[in-house]
Amino acid sequence: MADVARLAGVSSQTVSRVSNGYAGVNEETRRQVLAAMKELGYRPNSAARALKRGEFRTIGVIIFTLSTTGNVRTLEAIATSAAREGYAVTLLPVAVPTQDEVRGAFSRLEELAVDAVIVIMEVHLLDAAMIQLPPHVQVVVVVDSDAGDHYTVVDTDQAGGTRAAVEHLLGLGHRTVWHLGGPEDSFAAQRRTDAWRAALTEAGRVPPPLVRGDWSADSGYRAGLELAARQECTAVFAANDQMALGLLRALHERGRRVPEDVSVVGFDDIPEASSFLPPLTTLHQDFAEVGRLCVQAVLSKVRQDGPEPGTTLVPTRLVVRASTAPPP
Repeated sequence: MADVARLAGVSSQTVSRVSNGYAGVNEETRRQVLAAMKELGYRPNSAARALKRGEFRTIGVIIFTLSTTGNVRTLEAIATSAAREGYAVTLLPVAVPTQDEVRGAFSRLEELAVDAVIVIMEVHLLDAAMIQLPPHVQVVVVVDSDAGDHYTVVDTDQAGGTRAAVEHLLGLGHRTVWHLGGPEDSFAAQRRTDAWRAALTEAGRVPPPLVRGDWSADSGYRAGLELAARQECTAVFAANDQMALGLLRALHERGRRVPEDVSVVGFDDIPEASSFLPPLTTLHQDFAEVGRLCVQAVLSKVRQDGPEPGTTLVPTRLVVRASTAPPP
């Protein structure tokens, strides 16, 4: 810093103000300092600045899996929103969803110098008293979580989206709606299943037997072979678009036309959904808004004006395409 100050003909304090982005520095002086930094190859010591300010400008993200569309797109949205605020993201995958793995992830966060944590995981692991959060670290829990009584939660309106899917299919004239659900250990899948049953029951329809997948297109295909054999099945709500893709293939192979014989609705509105054959009717999730709200909430906590524990739901939007129609 002293070298930069000598070359630019300014004080070390002025160099510090420029490197930290403070206002109140003459524009011509700022340009001189930046030119001197470039010529000398000077880079501010981020670790020293963090110690001085008491902040690291880094958000930790703990996540179970990167194999699902929802997690990947949520993570992307968090990273993008954090960058806009001048924060970096440190990712800590939890290989196996066990108490020891989660404890280990939080322990590593204590060593990695983060200001806050966003957690994308199953909430029952956070409920255990043995899980100790690092001191002074603010936590926002998102996705597959119902921990709103203890944490600040940002999530998609799973129930509202599911209800829109069921009402859309019943409104087309289908007597009932079959459900291709996600895995049992997923809170998102469970909420969609519960909302599907509730919507049918409130409409005076008997929910058909539940068929489960594991979020993958392969599991959707296997379940689709079972559903294709049921001639009484004229409408299916799949818990995500990948399973809907496998379902479409199975129906095609078994001679069940979509949407003439069977209508299909997915959930997520992945970028490829409009290119399915036929283009898929689905629930659009606003992952960008989820990410923005997560970062906003956790930075508010860092600034000590954050929200109280509770859940913020981001609305979904039904996107009607060619995979749904009145029953035969």
